[in-house]
Amino acid sequence: MTAVVGENGAGKSTLLRAIMGIVRLTTGRISLDGLRRADIAYLPQAQEIDRSFPIDVADFVSLGAWPRIGLSRSLAASEENRLLAAIERVGLTTQTRTQIAQLSGGQFQRALFARLILQDAPLMLLDEPFAAVDAKTTNVLMALLREWHMNGRTIVAVLHDMALVRREFAQVMLLRHRLVTHGPTDTAFAAMLSGEGNEARFAAE
Repeated sequence: MTAVVGENGAGKSTLLRAIMGIVRLTTGRISLDGLRRADIAYLPQAQEIDRSFPIDVADFVSLGAWPRIGLSRSLAASEENRLLAAIERVGLTTQTRTQIAQLSGGQFQRALFARLILQDAPLMLLDEPFAAVDAKTTNVLMALLREWHMNGRTIVAVLHDMALVRREFAQVMLLRHRLVTHGPTDTAFAAMLSGEGNEARFAAE
């Protein structure tokens, strides 16, 4: 469980997008340590998704199965059962046939998490997974992250809620157009607070 933190524009989202191959590197390299990109689940910021596209919750969540079945094949009965279970797990059973454009911000974030459940990847990259959602939804989705981590998955999440980071994440990576510090949460926060300038101010927020 690693939280990626830093001021706006520090490079947090760019880091996740580079890992996914969405943006090109200008320098350096990325090693996936034997993983394929199909083994990585990626949750982008909600505003990056065009919610005007005419697709309902069930079809949207079903996209999480494409690494296993491809985009041109229909869901088998087993995958259909997994789809319905994922939707139920995030509390959207009554919205199964609701267009994603009609969902609230919190409901849409739940749908994104249901898609992650269906993808069932060993590495999950989450870009601001709790942005613009209420405390109840945050608790539901945070419980999922804990469950995934208990089952051996690696979670890397871009976050702004420092209280949540301190409470839930064992590792912290602070970016400021470069790697400033990375390590156990208590140690990383101590390093931030003992630093100067932007790092110290950010950690105190």
